[in-house]
Amino acid sequence: MQSKKLVTSALRIIVAVILLQTLYFKFTAHPDSVHIFSALGVEPWGRITLGIIELIVAVMILLPKTKTLGMLCSLIIILGAVASHLLVLGINVSSDNGKLFALALVVLICSSIYLIWCKNEVISVFRSAK
Repeated sequence: MQSKKLVTSALRIIVAVILLQTLYFKFTAHPDSVHIFSALGVEPWGRITLGIIELIVAVMILLPKTKTLGMLCSLIIILGAVASHLLVLGINVSSDNGKLFALALVVLICSSIYLIWCKNEVISVFRSAK
């Protein structure tokens, strides 16, 4: 049981760190970030709004009471990011050799594993929402 807690904590930290590190690019209007959100047709408000949402979700992931809801939210966010890459942006964005897409896949995999392993907590989140 201790190893499961260690692994799920690591998964949460990985997801939160990736979400938090991308905020610099969104909030400073980095040219790559502006390019991405312009291609999606939601620059600047989509970029800023998503940055705020990702900040809230990252904090939720790190807090014990909201960790599972935060991981659910991260999965929803990252599904949108992966779809954007596959349908609009492509895997190689601004000559990054697919690094941004790879980070999205890491978040997708970590969030999915966490939610599968903690399915009882996920069920509790949905029950308490009623």
